[in-house]
Amino acid sequence: MQSVNIHEAKTRLSQLLEQVQSGDEIVIAKAGNPIARLVPYTPPKRKIAQPGAMEGAIWISEDFDAPVNDLFECLDEDDSR
Repeated sequence: MQSVNIHEAKTRLSQLLEQVQSGDEIVIAKAGNPIARLVPYTPPKRKIAQPGAMEGAIWISEDFDAPVNDLFECLDEDDSR
């Protein structure tokens, strides 16, 4: 794994990208401290569904956002048991 400073990375970006394309990894450092890593791109293993692809597969009740005033009655201090 090769390490380069930011200035060198900006100057040699095309060359570094060619190295990455061939499988190498490059670490970019600032004042000797690693801050980024150039690695070959790998496409996601799982196909991402198009927006709207699940239309008809999900159902939401008409009143899903209706108020639930009595939901927390059990927490009322005035409630005597």
